Amino acid sequence: MSKAAATRLNILQNAFELIYLKGYQATSIDEIIARTALTKGAFFYHFKNKEEMGLAMIKEVMYPGMAPYMINVLGRTDDLLEDIYNMMKDLLLLNPFFKVAYGCPAVNLIDEMAPLSDSFRKALLNLMVEWQKAIQHNLEAAQAKGKVNAAMDARQVALFITANYSGVRNMGKVLGKPAYTDFLKQFKGYLAGLK
Repeated sequence: MSKAAATRLNILQNAFELIYLKGYQATSIDEIIARTALTKGAFFYHFKNKEEMGLAMIKEVMYPGMAPYMINVLGRTDDLLEDIYNMMKDLLLLNPFFKVAYGCPAVNLIDEMAPLSDSFRKALLNLMVEWQKAIQHNLEAAQAKGKVNAAMDARQVALFITANYSGVRNMGKVLGKPAYTDFLKQFKGYLAGLK
């Protein structure tokens, strides 16, 4: 990796950490610069403004950090419903990227920025839609093989699963990790009903 690419990644990773803890609007460029020990000139060499940096953070830090837990785990075994359960369990209990008290960085940004910025809404929509499409595609393949209920609407189930993830991550902020374990018990039952 070149020095310029390493500097850019350093800015994005540090910005991600601050934004995850404080929120996008409450995090200033000056705080990001102070945390990276770079100059303002170095920041503006890589990004023309905070919005450009935020959008790059979604694409270059959040997506690669989340995709292995959200998308790449589906279809690994012959039991898709178990894969979906393990995906949710890993996202909630095992992902080192997330802290219970702070929720999910993508969900947080959706809540904070989607109503305010069309650019953020589109970038975050891409992340969520790709996740939903991966779930839907795998469910449809399992339906074709007779492994899950052929009558269910795979698109609606994918939306339901991702919406539940969003909700339980937010509830975890106030209820803590027990909210996740209680949710996972119910989620397992929901998935069993899709057979």
